Amino acid sequence: MLETVTQPGVAFTDERGDITNVLDKRINHVAVITSKTGAVRGNHYHPEDVQYCYLVSGRFESYAKDMNDPDGPVEKQVVKAGSLVLSPPMVAHAQVFLEDSVFLALTLDSRETNRFEDHTIRIKIV
Repeated sequence: MLETVTQPGVAFTDERGDITNVLDKRINHVAVITSKTGAVRGNHYHPEDVQYCYLVSGRFESYAKDMNDPDGPVEKQVVKAGSLVLSPPMVAHAQVFLEDSVFLALTLDSRETNRFEDHTIRIKIV
């Protein structure tokens, strides 16, 4: 699979609740994104950046395509709450939301608005 989907486990539990370590990387940008059932997001790739997507609640279909292989297939996975999706550089990704959802988009590079075209290339895969 082009995108890696993992289920980070609970690292610590006591009477107050649980701690789940979602990601242990240096991150320069975090966005909280809400999506309604049926919404489509993504349809882009990052030439040099890695993007992580942690699904807090909801469910979506994740689509991925290797931009180094123009004739290659589009892969599809269903992602459930509590999952972390890793989209490496040059992998186009899109999501179709099966339920109202909330996710965190985390990237190694910053997402300065005035540099949008430098770090994000739009392409329709869904």
